[in-house]
Amino acid sequence: MDAHAVARYFVGLQQRIVAGLEALDGGRFRSDPWDRQEPGGAPGGGGITRVIEEGALFERGGVNYSRVLGRALPPAASAARPELAGRGYEAMGVSLVLHPRNPYCPTAHMNVRFFAATKEGEPAVWWFGGGMDLTPYYGFEDDARHFHATCRRALEPFGADYYPRFKEWCDRYFYIRHRAEPRGVGGVFFDDFAERDFEFAFALARSVGDHFLTAYAPILERRRGLAYGEREREFQAYRRGRYVEFNLVYDRGTLFGLQSGGRTESILMSLPPRVAWRYDWRPAPGSDEERLYTEFLRPRDWA
Repeated sequence: MDAHAVARYFVGLQQRIVAGLEALDGGRFRSDPWDRQEPGGAPGGGGITRVIEEGALFERGGVNYSRVLGRALPPAASAARPELAGRGYEAMGVSLVLHPRNPYCPTAHMNVRFFAATKEGEPAVWWFGGGMDLTPYYGFEDDARHFHATCRRALEPFGADYYPRFKEWCDRYFYIRHRAEPRGVGGVFFDDFAERDFEFAFALARSVGDHFLTAYAPILERRRGLAYGEREREFQAYRRGRYVEFNLVYDRGTLFGLQSGGRTESILMSLPPRVAWRYDWRPAPGSDEERLYTEFLRPRDWA
């Protein structure tokens, strides 16, 4: 296990993704370094938050790097592995959420992360996690197929079973149970991943991170010039409410960050700037809004 090599990769990945997104938007991401302290004042790591707001393309976007240390794993990290409760930990990763202004451009999320749970006198227990997923407001089959095909290419070098396995995992994870609907058209998701050996697992996580811009940028370039009006913006705000509900109720990364004393502004940068809720609203029959529900918000074999 080489945590320093993982940290160097994550720092470089954040820089490369921000540079690519700035080229698309034309604006600059603000840089906001931060430090964290453990209860009692011990150093607890930190990170760099990179945020853009009111850009030409992105209404809000954030690309975060964090590396935090702690004496005991919080409940969100040990719930699936209760035998690790009470261990010290090191958690690091890059996490991004991008909310374009144009409703025809989908929201995108990606993260790659590394955990190591430690106990004196025993070997460290480590794992990788991450993935990427797409949340359109107006569905385009070409976009969903391109995104999933890129996810498949990212995982194919490691074995034919990883894309279908992680795609199905994504469909299960990004599911809003209290709404009985998916958050979007999915992608890939994996967690607690330590198969074969450290180098294999690290290489797989790197491939996911390295393929994000290839998966997302062509979609933005195709859709950013489409004309829209207030109707489309209102529907986008309504559907963004689903994004907020998932992140605040179910997302393990959000819960871990808040429970571990992470920087609240950096954790909640994933929330869109303009959101709306309507009571018991239904799309008009035959509309493009209804088509999102009937054709896109259900698991499909996109690739």
